[in-house]
Amino acid sequence: MRILLSRTDRIGDLVLSTPAIATVRASFPDAHVTLVASAYNRVVVERNSDVDTIVTLDRPEEASAVGRRVSGYDVAIALAPRVIDLRVVRASGAPRRFGYTYRRRWIARLTAPLYVSAMMLSEADPALSERNPKLHVRHEVEQLLDLVAVAGAQHRVEQLRLDVRDEDRRALDALPERPIVLHLGLRWFRDGSTLASTQELLRGLSSLGYPIVVTTPRESLAYAEALESSKSADAILRDLPFFQWAAAFERAACVVTVDTAATHVASAMRRPTLVAFEHRYFELNSQEWAPYGVPNVLVRKPPYEEPAALARFRDEIVEGVAQLIHA
Repeated sequence: MRILLSRTDRIGDLVLSTPAIATVRASFPDAHVTLVASAYNRVVVERNSDVDTIVTLDRPEEASAVGRRVSGYDVAIALAPRVIDLRVVRASGAPRRFGYTYRRRWIARLTAPLYVSAMMLSEADPALSERNPKLHVRHEVEQLLDLVAVAGAQHRVEQLRLDVRDEDRRALDALPERPIVLHLGLRWFRDGSTLASTQELLRGLSSLGYPIVVTTPRESLAYAEALESSKSADAILRDLPFFQWAAAFERAACVVTVDTAATHVASAMRRPTLVAFEHRYFELNSQEWAPYGVPNVLVRKPPYEEPAALARFRDEIVEGVAQLIHA
């Protein structure tokens, strides 16, 4: 049996797909499993033995061409509700093709027969969630497990997977033990948070008595310079290789992040995590993309950058981290 999976969007979303991928492998242990990934997110599964072959989609416009190149599959599953991944699945010509979309994406629902033989519907919808805070939205992990179940994968595996090695851990031997690790995503510096407030936050976290380590992605390097000059962290790690970044989270007492891939990498490393979600669409995002399977605290960024609101936001984070550390 030959099974084709496609997930070409973000790193965090592919991390959240690893239980579905493991479920496919456990359900069809003798199958050849191919994953179409992007050049950006493929690092997540490069060490993952649940996947036999990784095919890289370099540009979105090549989706159909890549799908035709990997033809000859029995089953094809689009693990993202995106036209790009649906095009890959359609072009593969697999006789059984599966995908999912959101209930209010009417065009996607109408055109579904062009791409797949079965389309699962997700209840996730920003507008509906904000109007009805009681609306339950399944976590993305659960939605993906339900999707592959529709395709016949019934041996359910729920644990996230990242294959960190001892060499990744040894590269971080100089770090303090059990630090609070804050990931410096760009959302700390806009839309209800600022650089100055983040510096104050680091000082507040230091009051808990744990070392502070900051991990900095490439896009936030300029902000790391400002934090370093303020001496508000014990260590600032810049643009780490992916699995060393995961290893830094693995040794943390708690991970603190805005809504980004760091949330899901920390979950894969089984670490308690506090996430500051955006004020807009909080009801949806804090359900669908919350930390998975680990102790967590979720806070909502303020709608504006007024000093009192920023102070309350920082206090909520420090109190939440204290709660996680001392649980």
